[in-house]
Amino acid sequence: MSRSFRLTRRAEASLVEIARWTIENFGLRQAELYEVELLSRCEAILTGRVHSRSCAVFVDDAEDLRFVRAGEHFLVFLERPEELIIVDILHSRSDLPRHVAALTALKTNDA
Repeated sequence: MSRSFRLTRRAEASLVEIARWTIENFGLRQAELYEVELLSRCEAILTGRVHSRSCAVFVDDAEDLRFVRAGEHFLVFLERPEELIIVDILHSRSDLPRHVAALTALKTNDA
């Protein structure tokens, strides 16, 4: 059985918002290209082609969360033996430590 990835409701909502903003500012074609780029990065994480970092560099209780840069965003995810769970997609200018702390406090209940 091969592993797959999935997005939480939070990550799906972030992806929709990213697409909406990109369409408004750069057009539909660019939004489509960027969505493909983000999802391709998820595949690259899944297959081990990219190096990720532990979110514990920001929050002590976040050792199970990891992150990787994807274009102008960070993919925050959980590695599980059976699947990769994309917990959220955060803009690179966002306060990553604050968002990671909030995600950790939620214990990713929507995962």
